[in-house]
Amino acid sequence: MALEITDANFEELVLNSDKPVLVDFWAEWCGPCRMVGPVVEDIAKEYEGKAVVGKVNVDNNPGISMKYGIRNIPALLFFKGGEIVDKQIGAVPKSVLAEKLAKQLA
Repeated sequence: MALEITDANFEELVLNSDKPVLVDFWAEWCGPCRMVGPVVEDIAKEYEGKAVVGKVNVDNNPGISMKYGIRNIPALLFFKGGEIVDKQIGAVPKSVLAEKLAKQLA
């Protein structure tokens, strides 16, 4: 299951992770976010132990959202070594996200 990432635990779970991290920035009221949600959950199960997959509710965690300039959601950011290495804005098929995450594991 995707982790709930907040302003409070972002540094620990994302920036200090020794594994690649996929962060889904979303909100309850966002239709495309609801389409991407199950895809992110599937990826979380498939990559368990190999990568960290989490979700940030932008309404509840404005600090991280502002820091990374999140203006459109869903926004999916890929981190490695505490740095953004890739990003995807908008709803896309699972294969696109899985491919981007797999690149970070290579």
